[in-house]
Amino acid sequence: MSLPLAPVRRPQLDLEAPLAPAHEQIIRATLPVVGEHIGQIAPAFYRRMFAARPELLRDTFNRGNQAQGTQQKALASSVATYATLLVTPDAPSPRELLGRIGHKHASLGITEDQYQIVHEHLMAAIVEVLGADVVTAEIGEAWSAVYWHMARTLIAFEKDLYADAGVEPGDVFRTAVVTRRVEESSTVASFELMAADGEAALPDFVPGQYISVGARLADGARQLRQYSLSAAPGEGRWRISVRREDGTPAGEVSTHLHQNLQEGDALQVTLPYGDLALDPHSTDPVVLVSAGIGVTPMLGMLRYIAAAQSDRQVIVLHADGDAADSALVRELVDTVADLPEHSGSRLHLWFSSSMASDPCAGHDDRLAAREGRLQIAAEHIPEGAEVYLCGAHGFLQGARQQLAEVGVAEENVHFELFAPNDWLLPGN
Repeated sequence: MSLPLAPVRRPQLDLEAPLAPAHEQIIRATLPVVGEHIGQIAPAFYRRMFAARPELLRDTFNRGNQAQGTQQKALASSVATYATLLVTPDAPSPRELLGRIGHKHASLGITEDQYQIVHEHLMAAIVEVLGADVVTAEIGEAWSAVYWHMARTLIAFEKDLYADAGVEPGDVFRTAVVTRRVEESSTVASFELMAADGEAALPDFVPGQYISVGARLADGARQLRQYSLSAAPGEGRWRISVRREDGTPAGEVSTHLHQNLQEGDALQVTLPYGDLALDPHSTDPVVLVSAGIGVTPMLGMLRYIAAAQSDRQVIVLHADGDAADSALVRELVDTVADLPEHSGSRLHLWFSSSMASDPCAGHDDRLAAREGRLQIAAEHIPEGAEVYLCGAHGFLQGARQQLAEVGVAEENVHFELFAPNDWLLPGN
């Protein structure tokens, strides 16, 4: 297996172009009132934009997240968060925030012209909620400057991402064919994908990245969802592992894929993106920490290490529910068991509801499973290890706290939350 040509791209920040002093003063003065009213500005923004451009809700935005309000908070709040970082001395760099947003935009095929649409309706929503008497021309100009400061950085970054892939901006959609479907658990199915006949092979990717899947639903809407690539790159093959979301409301796309997608079917996909990605050129120890379906990007990284860097130490820590109905756990166990003992690699599993079945049975003491909550303190994290986290919000917060308590440097911890507000985690 050949190494990917380059690590994942990070955004370049134009630190030589701060806000104008007058704009910065206005933003400092108005941040509290804008932040206080984000809960009203966000829905007003989306209501205006979708009334003017209904195709965006039908074919680009996640209707489920819109119904629950989570995506509204994410997009509108990102502008206020960015403004805070711009005007706060010694604030953390917005590079991580922008990296996540930019990779997500590229995976959706977002193009420069769409930023003008967002600007128009976001500024109108701010005026609607706060009032034209409050949002004077000077205040509107200052907030517009913040938006375009952020937008210009993202536009340039996304153009670089498209150029790296050798495509025109937005030209990321491809047709794949399902070559195999595997039922991993009662709620998770894996789909192995290859390019459709006559199309170029699906490209390699950096382990840990995701693709967007476009599902044409019964009402004609093309809904997009991101799914991590859960196998190692190579030979033009991809695999996604989809958990069916059975909550209220149920997941539109996950339910559709579980009920309808079979071997031989065509599927709209995008090129791989995502900044929670393994550095394939490093030899530092790796710690993979996940819960539930958060195992998918971790398994892609683990499978890559096993195939291309088997002497690299990897520690796998995974939490799940019922050991007998946990997706991809057996694959985790088998992959670590095949790694050479001299690498120092090991695996520890925790199950919250049942250990009637022990997936580590029959293996040596490098692999262990138990009931209870994941505990990092006893794991002896190697110095200088790169730590990757993926799981639900509460799990990530707890895991990051445990890592801090055992002295893992924050810059060595990389994480992803399968939710639209994942960029909020550093400040929470």
